[in-house]
Amino acid sequence: MAVIPVAIAGAPYDVVIEEGALARAGALCRPFVRKDSVAVITDENVAAAWRETVTASFAAQGIASQWLVLPAGEATKSWDSLVRVVDWLLGLEIERKDNVVALGGGVIGDLTGFAASMVKRGCGFIQMPTTLLAQVDSSVGGKTAINTAMGKNLVGAFHQPSLVLADPLSLDTLPLRDVRAGYAEVVKYGLIDDPEFFFWCEANAARLLAGDPAAREHAIARSVAAKARIVAADEKETTGVRALLNLGHTFGHALEAQTGFSDRLLHGEGVALGMILAARYSARLSLMSRQDAERVAAHIAAVGLPASLKALDMNCDGQTLKNHMLHDKKMDAGTLPFLLMRGLGQTFLAKDVDLADVAAFLDEELAR
Repeated sequence: MAVIPVAIAGAPYDVVIEEGALARAGALCRPFVRKDSVAVITDENVAAAWRETVTASFAAQGIASQWLVLPAGEATKSWDSLVRVVDWLLGLEIERKDNVVALGGGVIGDLTGFAASMVKRGCGFIQMPTTLLAQVDSSVGGKTAINTAMGKNLVGAFHQPSLVLADPLSLDTLPLRDVRAGYAEVVKYGLIDDPEFFFWCEANAARLLAGDPAAREHAIARSVAAKARIVAADEKETTGVRALLNLGHTFGHALEAQTGFSDRLLHGEGVALGMILAARYSARLSLMSRQDAERVAAHIAAVGLPASLKALDMNCDGQTLKNHMLHDKKMDAGTLPFLLMRGLGQTFLAKDVDLADVAAFLDEELAR
């Protein structure tokens, strides 16, 4: 078991990484549950795999669990789902000092956290992430949101959880595609500012994806520690430090938008492609060597993640993708900062990128 503190000023909490944590959820959550019942929000796929286990773990502590089971998929991060969750929580007479449980991947965590930020002007919530992506990224740091027709995560709030329980055993119930998508967020931490971790990923990705317990725990713990350090330094992305966590996301969100936020391109797959594009664009600007940029692309391709825009068959041009970027949350006074690289593990925020040049670059990538 690893316990990693997230030292947010005024709202510190722990991330517990433990095989079997879901079977012990009741005991681990007992200090955070004031009543004899707890509200659990999940999706249909996670409920089928883990509802019985989690219900039994709470029951063993004398806690009844009330469940709201939502459809699985990115489409659930919507206005309609948010209204449904808020109304359900109000119907349960949730109080401000209560903790709601988010059991699932990033969709459930983001949606539940946003609802918790609103109910009674803010109640507590506990993250129980069941995907690799959620365990290493979205469950930590307090960013919550829903998608709108204008783009991804454009409506939301910063709302820190009270506790995060990450059980690597939950990854055994996922399709390999989902685990690979989550792996994109793991390798991201190496590319931000930890080249030694990137080298570890190159050497150990196959073990991690095959379910090796030691490799999984190391990857999750190191990723969470990296994110905890960054968000503690810049909780609400006011200094620019936290923006480093968006490596690959500006390009990736544009690709997700063009593919309709659908299963054609999972979020982690978009981030993976986005990191390749960020590396290649950095090389285009002579910030990073082409050799290092192609090393990033080769690793992402080697683990089975999408590595080519042409393969997505999006039937669009670079200008179209650039226009999607104009809805990015980082837009500031009409300019869009980009996360670029000066080398492996040397990510920085560039505020002088020419969007017309980005569109031309994307045209070239679409034709590769």
